[in-house]
Parts: sequence; structure tokens; C-alpha cells
Amino acid sequence: MAKTNKEEYQHTDTGIGGQYKNWFLDYASYVILERAVPAIEDGLKPVQRRILHAMKEMDDGRFNKVANIIGQSMQYHPHGDASIGDALVNLGQKDLLIETQGNWGDVRTGDEAAAPRYIEARLSKFALEVAFNNKTTEWALSYDGRKNEPVTLPMKFPLLLAQGAEGIAVGLATKILPHNFCELIEASIKYLRGKRFEILPDFQTGGTMDASNYNDGKRGGKIRVRAVIEEQDKKTLVIKSVPFGVTTTQLMESIVKANDAGKIKVKKVTDHTAADVEIIVELAPGISPDITIDALYAFTDCEVSISPNACVIVKDKPVFVGAKELLQIATDNTKELLLKELQIKLAELQEKWHYTSLEKIFFEEKIYKELEKKHETWEKVLEAIDKAFVPFKKQLRRAITREDILKLTEKPVRRIYRLDIDELNEQIKGLEADIKQVKHNLNNLVDFTVDYFENLLKKYGK
Repeated sequence: MAKTNKEEYQHTDTGIGGQYKNWFLDYASYVILERAVPAIEDGLKPVQRRILHAMKEMDDGRFNKVANIIGQSMQYHPHGDASIGDALVNLGQKDLLIETQGNWGDVRTGDEAAAPRYIEARLSKFALEVAFNNKTTEWALSYDGRKNEPVTLPMKFPLLLAQGAEGIAVGLATKILPHNFCELIEASIKYLRGKRFEILPDFQTGGTMDASNYNDGKRGGKIRVRAVIEEQDKKTLVIKSVPFGVTTTQLMESIVKANDAGKIKVKKVTDHTAADVEIIVELAPGISPDITIDALYAFTDCEVSISPNACVIVKDKPVFVGAKELLQIATDNTKELLLKELQIKLAELQEKWHYTSLEKIFFEEKIYKELEKKHETWEKVLEAIDKAFVPFKKQLRRAITREDILKLTEKPVRRIYRLDIDELNEQIKGLEADIKQVKHNLNNLVDFTVDYFENLLKKYGK
């Protein structure tokens, strides 16, 4: 018996509560996947990936106005210029993938970057080397279906750990701390060689760190970061760095607050920060500098504790992982991408070898003279050329196709008479040497990947 409309209505969750439940789940998963949490493959959030892709499209080696980069990125990222501008400044301040020009603000002081029309950026040489390869990129349509954008960038480096990441989604947050560039590469090499390795956070802002409870960057871990405080004389202390995530303004405010609460006794706090952090703390008369230093760590933002919470997107789901596992996955991913690149290169070299060998036989054995003979149709010409190749097919590594013959017949006559067979022989020798090298690299993939990482360290380590 068929259901009545009334029965069907009762079984469908069309009430306001049901709709909110579905919509909220959709919204939550959208924020997690599309806004707040980075993907494990390249360590980027969608907005960062789209910015880098837009910058690659614009790349001509020169600096571009940030306002132009934002405009280009809006073809891929449908959430307005403010979100793109903020993400771009954040990437630029990390000083890894983007070279900057102009006033990009300062993470130590909290100063904001100048307006997008005044500042400029371009992709760094490092970014161009590790993040892009059209042949190994998986593409998808952009939000309006007009263009293609990368699903993930083919990132041949543990970028997520180098840059760190922070994001708050719906019922979920991620906080991955930044790590030292050189230490990450050294750890990747150790992992490839089957040796033990350890990685700990490292901060642009300097300072000192107690990472005994780091817990590999997983939930429940904690690290303590301290500013560097030096005694200038018996009446003056100098703060030489700020803890990660704390600005000089916040630090000074916390000192004033602690002084007002009677926790410490200082006469004056002044900020002399320029190229380096320098906050001068003048002590009240008769106060010990050593006791004040201890009190500054205890009661102000001169020491803060940071709780990491490494969460990444794996196969469209948020997953909690440790820093070591992130490094292993990134290193394996790099090895896999290098394997793909070698396989593509080998196929291209073999194709080039085949055509160059074909060309050599075509001219050396005067098969091109078939073009001068009177054949009934163009098809007969192609058949005659194919037949003429029969005695030489054993010299080749694959079958001759119709496309191969058509390509040969398109050679201009002038090229035929000027052709140097010795030059073709040299080309074939060079291609054979390249093929041999690529095959060697494929058979020794771990060594090839280690060499790749060592080369990155040598070029960009400083």
C-alpha cells in the first residue's frame, strides 16, 4: 500500500529543530574543512592555498601590489578581500613562501601592516621550488566553475611544521607551533635513513623555552616560553625578546598591571623597540634586580604557557596527530611527489628519445623521399612511410604510430637538407644518459630524496 502524504510528512524532519540541526552540521563541517584547519598534504588552509596559486599565476619575477594579489585571489576565494588580506599578511610575516616589500607590520610589537595599495609581495625562490608543479597537481573547479584551482599544492617540504598554524572552527580548534627550518630538514633526513629524531618548536620572536611537557604537540601538552631579561645595572632591567604570541604592548601592560597589584615594584617602563626588542624597566629604589626578574616571570607576560593542539584535515576529516607523525607524513609525501616527478620525466625523455631516433632513421635512410613519389592519396603516402620503417623497427623501443609519421611529414624541407645526422646522434646519446640517470634515481629513491633535502638546506638554510 502506498503511503499517504500525511504519513510521509510525519516521517520527514521538516520542523524548525530538524532544519537547524542539519544546517548547523553543514555549517560546522564547512568551517572546519574550508576555513580553519589546514590540510595534511600541503599544510595550508584553503585561503592560503588560493593566495599562493593566484600569486603563481601572476608571477613574472617582479613584486606585485598586495591589492592586486587580493583581487586575483578573489577569483578563487569567495569570502571577501579582508579575509584574503589578513591571510596574505600572515603568510608574509612568516618570511618563508613570500618575499615582502614595504611596511608589513611586526608580530613582536603588534603593529599592523600598511594598506594593501602601499605594500608589495612576490613568491620566494623557495616557494617556487617546493610548492608548484602543474604536472603533479590535482585540480578542481573554482567556486563559480570558471577556473581550475589546486585541490592541494604538491608541497615537497614539511611546511605545516615550519609555519605553524592556528584556527578556531565550530567545536574544534587547532594550534600547531612553528619549528626551525634547518632542524625539520635534518629530522626528515634522519627519518628517511631510519634513524630516531626529535623536533621541538622554535619561534621567530626568540626567547627561551621549557618544552619538557611538549607531548609531541598533541592535546594535553604544554610549553613555557620566556622573554630574555638582562640586568643593565642595579636600577635597570632590559627585556630583549617577547614570548611567542605576546606583543611588546601586551607585555608592558602586564608589567603595569602587576605593579598596580603590588606584585612587583617598578618606577617606569619604556619601549625602545626598533630592529630589536628593547623594553627598559626602571626599578623602584632599594629593589633587588634578581627578585624583580623572578617576579616578572611569575606575575607578568614575560613568561607564558602555550598549549599546542595539532589538528589537521586527513581525507576530509579532522584528525589529531603529533608533530613527529606530521613530519613523517610530510617526508613520505615529498618522497611520493619526487617519485611522480621522476616517472613523468622518464616518460617524457623516452618519448623524446623515440621521436629523435625516428627522425634520424627518417633522414639517414632517406625515407623522406617517399614524400616526393607520386602516391594516389595522402593516406598512401603515410602507408609507404610506415612500410619503409619496417626494417628499422627493432632499433626502436615502442611501436610507430600514425601521429609519429604525421609529425615527421610536417618537417620543413629546408630542415631536411640542413640536417646534421651527427647532431641527432649527440642528442640521442644525451637522452640515453639522462634516461639512465632518472632510472638510477628511481631505483635509489631514498638517496634521491635525501639529496633533495640536503640541497634545500644548502640553498635556503641560512
